[in-house]
Amino acid sequence: MNFYADKTVLITGGGGGIGIETARVFLDAGASVRLVDVAEDALARAVQTLGPSGRLSTQVNDLSDQDACLRALEDGPGPYALVHLAGLSLPDPEDTSDLSLFDATMAANVRNGYQLGRLFHARCAGTPELPSRLVFACSLAFRRGGLDRIAYSAAKGAIAGMVRAMTRRFAPTVHVNAVAPGIILTPMTRQLIAERADKLMAEIPIRRFAEPREVATVIEFLCGPASSYVNGQIINVDGGTIHS
Repeated sequence: MNFYADKTVLITGGGGGIGIETARVFLDAGASVRLVDVAEDALARAVQTLGPSGRLSTQVNDLSDQDACLRALEDGPGPYALVHLAGLSLPDPEDTSDLSLFDATMAANVRNGYQLGRLFHARCAGTPELPSRLVFACSLAFRRGGLDRIAYSAAKGAIAGMVRAMTRRFAPTVHVNAVAPGIILTPMTRQLIAERADKLMAEIPIRRFAEPREVATVIEFLCGPASSYVNGQIINVDGGTIHS
């Protein structure tokens, strides 16, 4: 029997590069996929990229409050897995009195994940025998600190703390894990690569940037039966950067 045949996977930030490839991996595995993103045009591009499928749906949603989070969770069959990729990564402003970017970064990366994760746990159908799965997007930045992204690094550090706490709180009916990507070839990293490609490449032992699918397949592993005893982990997908 196809493990994902009767399961829905909800992916936030679904219009981004990693989101689209994660959707592709789950669709190929037989799952139904619900993509949520704040940008309608990004979702339209995702559908165009992935091609028509009766198992793919989209929702424009900023996940800014409880009603929005409930709408993401309840628009169709209750999801077996929640993959929270939604986030914001921008350089810190020069004006030290300007906290607007910090507040927006924490809201887009942490606040919505906190609320969405708790609502998912309260409503999921997971059991100790077949736990639901919750996967967050952390980052290399939380371990090393982004050179010009203090707010983003802080947000990803907060996600790491949430993973550890939710792992204890949500067990045994939900397994909670995260991926911590390094430099992935997506629109989000295009400017960073353009500015510092040589320096960034020199820090990666395998001497290349990652394709989005190389993160997506790790996410699918964390949601599948092969990871039945993997819980509370933050898995680096960085070509060996952090431990070299």
